[in-house]
Amino acid sequence: MAPMKPFWTQPSHPEIQEVIYGEDENGFTTESISKISLPPFGLFAKLEFPPCTIVEKPSYSTVQIGKDKHMDLNSDLLYLNHSCEPSLILNPRTVTLTATSRGLSSKQPLTFFYPSTEWLLSQPFRCNCGTPSCLGTITGAGDAAPETIAQLKAMEIGEQGFGKGAFFSAHILEMLEEREHEHVAHNGNGKMNGHANGHANGHANGHLNGNGETERAGAGEDAGAKTAARRGVTSREMSGEMGGDTL
Repeated sequence: MAPMKPFWTQPSHPEIQEVIYGEDENGFTTESISKISLPPFGLFAKLEFPPCTIVEKPSYSTVQIGKDKHMDLNSDLLYLNHSCEPSLILNPRTVTLTATSRGLSSKQPLTFFYPSTEWLLSQPFRCNCGTPSCLGTITGAGDAAPETIAQLKAMEIGEQGFGKGAFFSAHILEMLEEREHEHVAHNGNGKMNGHANGHANGHANGHLNGNGETERAGAGEDAGAKTAARRGVTSREMSGEMGGDTL
């Protein structure tokens, strides 16, 4: 998809943002630099309507602000790049851009963590932020591995839910929770079906055996006990059968 052609007056935020344009003819290699310094969680910009507008479909230029709601920024704030250890938090609930827990320095690149707002990106990309926490390919929170989500959640500190920059918006947290519940429900049904099939098969075999049912069951139990005694405890039994459901 071709990049959005600016139709707004530029620069749109000259007091706080400097946009550096790269040599890429498609316009994808821009960079934003901060002109101000901020304390931890200090306000960088309020996202006003207008120039922001609600759009029907997501694109590379939109920001997700709800489970099925997206907006275009329609300003130079469009040129905030992604980083896995960003300098800004975009919070759809307050419709603001704020510094992370580390604060913000003048001349620091302006970035935010795209999966913090985006469930699935319309254009996934390879991240080149080069930070220790870099996730590699960025596709959105919905495609992130459960262990990755757990690590990002572990970064959060304080009552505000902000951490190393890996702040998840309320709608992303809600969608992650829904996915977890679906996963647990699916596993639960599997266990129930397994038990039901086991009982059904057991009863069927017993009836087929007729008069030998009691005698055969007893022999089976004795044989099973002897086999268990010979083999000892398995690694599956030592681990408690199941390690628990993932996110």
